Amino acid sequence: MVDGKLMAVVRREYLERVRSRWFLIATLFGPLFFGALMFLPALLASKNRQGAEATNIVIVDGSGAGLGSRVASQLTGGLTGAASGPAPRVSVVPADSIAPAESLATAEVMAERAKGYLVLDAGTLAAGKARYAGSNITALFDMSRLERAVQRAVLDLRLETSGIDPEVGRQLTSLNANVVTERLTKQGRGGSGQLNFFFGLAVAMLLYMTIFVYGLNVLRGVLEEKQTRVAEVVIASVPATKLLAGKVIGVGGVGLTQLVLWLTMSFTMYQVRQPILAKFGAASAPLDIPEIGLGMGAVLLAFFVLGFTFYAGLFAAVGATINSEQEAQQAQMPVVLLLVTSVMFVQNILLQPDGGLSRFLSMMPWSAPIIMPLRMTVAPVPPLQIGIALASVALGAVATVWLAGRIYRVGLLMYGKRPTVREVMRWVRSR
Repeated sequence: MVDGKLMAVVRREYLERVRSRWFLIATLFGPLFFGALMFLPALLASKNRQGAEATNIVIVDGSGAGLGSRVASQLTGGLTGAASGPAPRVSVVPADSIAPAESLATAEVMAERAKGYLVLDAGTLAAGKARYAGSNITALFDMSRLERAVQRAVLDLRLETSGIDPEVGRQLTSLNANVVTERLTKQGRGGSGQLNFFFGLAVAMLLYMTIFVYGLNVLRGVLEEKQTRVAEVVIASVPATKLLAGKVIGVGGVGLTQLVLWLTMSFTMYQVRQPILAKFGAASAPLDIPEIGLGMGAVLLAFFVLGFTFYAGLFAAVGATINSEQEAQQAQMPVVLLLVTSVMFVQNILLQPDGGLSRFLSMMPWSAPIIMPLRMTVAPVPPLQIGIALASVALGAVATVWLAGRIYRVGLLMYGKRPTVREVMRWVRSR
């Protein structure tokens, strides 16, 4: 039979947060952020990726081999001339007159008649080294394009000097090996390895942020009750343990609601991604997101619920021992650091999901709620390890909730100075 007092606390904690404007803002912001990641890169890639004036530069050619004209030709599209923008202006000078030519080119840039200037000399012919100065050096795509133009121009010149047709030489040297990875599981093919990598990272960070944010909500909720003296009234009719349980369940329900809404809206945007991009003429390869069945979805949900309960108990215990926001900033640090250790090793887990460190962290109650879901989305994990991890988090959650309950029932009505560790331990041992 459902306890009426417990449900009253759960209802209050849940509705109070769900009805707030910040819940609505955060719920909408998440899908909008993920939607931007889905749509913007493809939309931007469909436009002209280089600026209209990316080729508006001065080329100071002191190589003595006509290298400047070759680089200019490469920048404007080579033989096809397909690239947009003004053609670079080539200034051919003797090797001992490069410095004065640079001064003139600098004046051109300062007067905003050019974006920058490129210096080619004997070192460019010998080792492919060139110098560029301009106002657009942070435009990474433009700089990469400039490097490729110099590389191709030097290569063409060397091939011609060796008596080889530059076009044939480019065909022989332009091979780029591309190894496409695909995950194989007991159920068959599991999609791209790279996508599994980023998908696993997204799952881990989503769980981390949700547990962290709503765990802090529990702490602040307890602190608010102490500061407003509401606890003195409520605890007269509701036992402290039920009040704590209702708070954890209510706030956890808010986090779960927001998580489900985020996933639902993000999945909907993923489904309509291709048709919308097609209307804008932005073709994009489909994202083969790893399939999550009902079983795996239930396990991920269990890790979230148990992980949140584990940390909510710790945050509630901290909240019961403090009296102000200033104290909260200091007192919450051990719990926050315990949670942060889970994401500190995310890169190591992604690189070696079956390594010793990965197995250890996925079994510990403080890190398993984040590390085990991460491992499960990037590599097959034996069911025994998943079961051990779930049991570990469950036992840890029971322990922290019990500990929080012992501290909460005494600390909720304690005001004034912050208790020492010895006093808190005495609260835990008291009957």
